[in-house]
Amino acid sequence: MEPQWSPTSYPQSPSVVFLLMATSCTWFLPVTSPQRIPTDPQAAPEYAHSIRLDGDIILGGLFPVHSRGDRGTPCGELKKEKGIHRLEAMMFAIDLINKDPELLPNITLGARILDTCSRDTYALEQSLTFVQALIERDGSDVRCANGDPPIFTKPDKIIGVIGAAASSVSIMVANILRLFKIPQISYASTAPELSDNTRYDFFSRVVPPDSYQAQAMMDIVTAMEWNYVSTLASEGNYGESGVEAFIQISRETGGVCIAQSLKIPREPRPGEFDKIIRRLLETSNARAVIMFANEDDIRRVLDAAKRNNQTGHFLWVGSDSWGSKISPVIGQERVAGGAITILPKRASVDEKVGRDSSYEQEGKVQFVMDAVYAMAHALHRMHRELCYGYPGLCPRMANIDGKELLSHIRAVNFNGSAGTPVVFNENGDAPGRYDIFQYQITNRSTAEYRVIGSWTNKLHLKVEAMRWKTGDPSLPPSVCSIPCRAGERKKVVKGVPCCWHCERCEGYHYQASEFTCELCPYEMRPDANRTGCVPIPIIKLEWHSPWAVVPVFISMLGIIATSFVIVTFVRYNDTPIVRASGREMSYVLLTGIFLCYAITFLMIATPDVGVCSFRRIFLGLGMCFSYAALLTKTNRIHRIFEQGKKSVTAPRFISPASQLVITFSLISVQLLGVFVWFAVDPPHTVVDYGEQRTQDPMAARGVLKCDISDLSLICSLGYSILLMVTCTVYAIKTRGVPETFNEAKPIGFTMYTTCIIWLAFIPIFFGTSQSAERMYIQTTTLTISLSLSASVSLGMLYMPKVYIILFHPEQNVPKRKRSFKAIVTAATMSGKLTQKGGDRPNGEVKTELCESMETNNIYLVLWLWCGG
Repeated sequence: MEPQWSPTSYPQSPSVVFLLMATSCTWFLPVTSPQRIPTDPQAAPEYAHSIRLDGDIILGGLFPVHSRGDRGTPCGELKKEKGIHRLEAMMFAIDLINKDPELLPNITLGARILDTCSRDTYALEQSLTFVQALIERDGSDVRCANGDPPIFTKPDKIIGVIGAAASSVSIMVANILRLFKIPQISYASTAPELSDNTRYDFFSRVVPPDSYQAQAMMDIVTAMEWNYVSTLASEGNYGESGVEAFIQISRETGGVCIAQSLKIPREPRPGEFDKIIRRLLETSNARAVIMFANEDDIRRVLDAAKRNNQTGHFLWVGSDSWGSKISPVIGQERVAGGAITILPKRASVDEKVGRDSSYEQEGKVQFVMDAVYAMAHALHRMHRELCYGYPGLCPRMANIDGKELLSHIRAVNFNGSAGTPVVFNENGDAPGRYDIFQYQITNRSTAEYRVIGSWTNKLHLKVEAMRWKTGDPSLPPSVCSIPCRAGERKKVVKGVPCCWHCERCEGYHYQASEFTCELCPYEMRPDANRTGCVPIPIIKLEWHSPWAVVPVFISMLGIIATSFVIVTFVRYNDTPIVRASGREMSYVLLTGIFLCYAITFLMIATPDVGVCSFRRIFLGLGMCFSYAALLTKTNRIHRIFEQGKKSVTAPRFISPASQLVITFSLISVQLLGVFVWFAVDPPHTVVDYGEQRTQDPMAARGVLKCDISDLSLICSLGYSILLMVTCTVYAIKTRGVPETFNEAKPIGFTMYTTCIIWLAFIPIFFGTSQSAERMYIQTTTLTISLSLSASVSLGMLYMPKVYIILFHPEQNVPKRKRSFKAIVTAATMSGKLTQKGGDRPNGEVKTELCESMETNNIYLVLWLWCGG
């Protein structure tokens, strides 16, 4: 076998030369003087896979100089970086310390360095060498061939151990060393388990534990806005404890879910890594893969992803076992592109071999030297305490107490190789300080690790410096579910808090939190994004609305017509027709008609306390004026003709003054009811949000209106309707009065028509109570019904008279009076003849007496309406 390295590859120390033996297993022989080279072939196994260096104080060392062997062989190939480089670093540090006049003056450090072959069981066997000096040998039963007692070679006493690299190895060795109180300082073991000071009380390390690393990796995942990731660990303490720490932090913080947690076996079967890739693809949304794996497993995982055509799919996040190493990514640059890795902060240490060559220093070299220097500083403190002023080792340090040395190790504080303080906490852990790398493929198709941030109890990440395979500067996703849009709540999948379905907040609900929708207050509706509530717009019936224009137009015509009639009657106040119409009652009736038209403007005006008060007063008052006057008229006619059937004496209370008293008595009942209403329930405005509360909240409106319920409206109009019905009854009773004797028949037609109008009003008004257009329909229906009622009264009772007054003044002349007896006798006769005519064919009686009836009826009308 050709030598794999030569003496020129190592620090040029005058006290040590390394030889590489070309055997089936590479091993090292220390040479401090020619006499120490073993010449007996049987002596060689004692020094196999080891280096020994003489000194006053001997330090042990554990390094993975070889990889793990296959098929039962303990050791495999030589590891140039993780093995040779680190071993050189310990020897170089010892050489520097021995040359330093300030650190351990007159004291020489020696070393006994063993190869762990990257296997914990083998390292345990090797580490027994460190405790041989502490085990007493009983030779009483042993004799040499000549009978003399045996002479045992005194083994080196190891006062402290530097190593190991792998956490599994350190754990195995620490269990032995603690029994013999030998302090141990690791340069690479990061398993959180080693922080347990009750089990590994003699263990310290110059690298931070994976609990810090796991926190740093969690912070990276959070900064990348990933919430759904998988984990991948190499079987063993380092991988499993690192992933366990990451999962524990994810549970505590609650922001990241673990899609899958896979383990790489120590002895993977053929196809194992392809199976792992297929398993990871089962949760394809979890593109980010958190890896706590050794570099061999990392290389094989990347190779399997490449074989399965998954280049660019996975987003690798590697622990310090990946760091900035080249070996895991050689030949797999594309599939590893974009990987984010973490490595404790470090600095390259000058070496003569690296000055004029392409040599690239392994990442843990700095920490190896820091571990050696930590042991040296602890010994220096111990020497100054126990041997103050004494050159070299004093008798008190002849047998170094491991527990006392441990206390000095935990108390050291100096600047290490990277210029950062080397200190230990109560558990022997170093503070967490990491550099964050990304493996980037540049424009020249070359790949390299670039620093994109750091972590020292807090993440500092330069996102703008990151590069991705797609060329898109935006962060690639690794989420189970896309974020819900505004106004949608998350319905979490049971057992997987990072996976959810998005449900829209419907109706009047808004998004109260990430997971809940709540109902807006009654007077509010969701905003456009459904992330909050806004007041429902308040509306009222506007003057320009078609629902208002038509009633207003009718009312204005009615007011003009009514005003014209009033003016005409006032102008011709003393003419026979006006007098015959009953001037006082006519003006009362015209006032009621005018109020029926005018109420339209109050019903459309913007509601306030004043408007609401006037609505209550005038809503039923106009009808009350009209129908009280008509009822008084029809009642008077009925009483006159009923009295005429019995006697010729005139009935009581038929004078104009009596009629006014009766009319205003009826009106006062309405006013009294209104005043009681005012006292019980003072007028005020309300906003009705239920009237136009549509299924679509955007169409919802609050209606500003007076607080007049349907029941209050019925009560207000009910009295007027009662007057109207009573008036109609009297109109029916007086229907037999000859048509030219009085106004009974026009009043009758007026009441019949009015009843029809209000019978139509009731179903329209109350049938639309559930309509979204309720306010418009009911207001318009009510105002038009009032206007139509007024128009019927105005048209049937007064327009014919106005027509005669203005266009036929010749008919507006007085007729001669006759006594009440003669008039009643004539009316009675006409009634009898009318009845008799029903018994004679062809209406002969009507023909005979037609002329006589006309004359008598004219006198009756004049007598009745002129007051006799």
